[in-house]
Amino acid sequence: MKNLLVPIDRLGDFEDIVDVRTPLEFAEDHIPGAINAPVLDNEERVIVGTMYKQVSPFEATRVGAAMVARNIARHLDTLFADRPRNWRPLVYCWRGGKRSGAMTTWLNMIGWQARQLDGGYKSYRRDVLDRLTTLPGQYRYVALIGHTGSGKTRLLQALGQAGAQVLDLEGMASHRGSLLGALPGRDQPSQKAFDSALVATLRGFDPARPVFIEAEGRRIGAITMPDSLLDSLHAAACVEVEARREDRIAFLLQDYAHLFDDPAHFKTQLAKLVALHSRERVAHWHRLIDEGARAELFAELIDRHYDPAYGRSSRALYTQLPQAAHMLFRPNDADSLDQAKALLAQLSETAPALG
Repeated sequence: MKNLLVPIDRLGDFEDIVDVRTPLEFAEDHIPGAINAPVLDNEERVIVGTMYKQVSPFEATRVGAAMVARNIARHLDTLFADRPRNWRPLVYCWRGGKRSGAMTTWLNMIGWQARQLDGGYKSYRRDVLDRLTTLPGQYRYVALIGHTGSGKTRLLQALGQAGAQVLDLEGMASHRGSLLGALPGRDQPSQKAFDSALVATLRGFDPARPVFIEAEGRRIGAITMPDSLLDSLHAAACVEVEARREDRIAFLLQDYAHLFDDPAHFKTQLAKLVALHSRERVAHWHRLIDEGARAELFAELIDRHYDPAYGRSSRALYTQLPQAAHMLFRPNDADSLDQAKALLAQLSETAPALG
């Protein structure tokens, strides 16, 4: 089988990448664009693993081989039924062992030019981690910095629509980054899946053009930012995004309206701020929730929590903030795209390398 093994740097040589691990393994992380064709499903892998430990390796292998054969046959009848005669797939499992070897053998027996990823998913994961140490530093960033509610994410999205290169970390992490930033109905990806998406996105950028990015902390919900990206972000050129206080309140009332759908959970999240604001103040915020005083609550959170936190963090971390360009953004207006284009024009005049 050695002549069927290919290294991680040859991923682009193949028409399809076939991940034969279980659906759970695939869901945690996989090579971007890979097809999941498990040779053992979630339950079958548990059965085989238990037999290996409690019965014998021989019995586990015998039973597992029958499961693998049935699953490969099903994939041949369904998932791979329309593949052309000259199809070139790359197959991988966890370590490049038995599961991917079985699939690769059968695909080649049929006549397809299948190859097996040397080292499997583990080699891919090592490659991702290696790239995360150097890849972020290959780009020039423009950090959007501003108070909570100023609409930085909305501006970032509009910049993307205007043709700029944007790195939407909160979109990739499925979280807005703050204590109240969980998105309704959306789970965060695993750390591994986030890392894979980050590498794939970065590799698609043109190093000759700036990358616009929203200022973030070390963690976005449960996701941790790589040190190399944070270092580059903290040294980036800055655009300080400003918005009128009434616009910020209106923006938060819109973007965080879902929090009032579950008042008990909202109160639980605010209770985590007791150490910063005292029990009395948090109890007052709880009463505002009960009273439906939404605008008053967000106004107090802006004045007493978010803005002081912004002053403590951004001013200390972003070394280029004193030289930042300034933009008064209207986050609730329908002309976000026009506002983004105006910012790009402003930057092209004052700092051509950033426009």
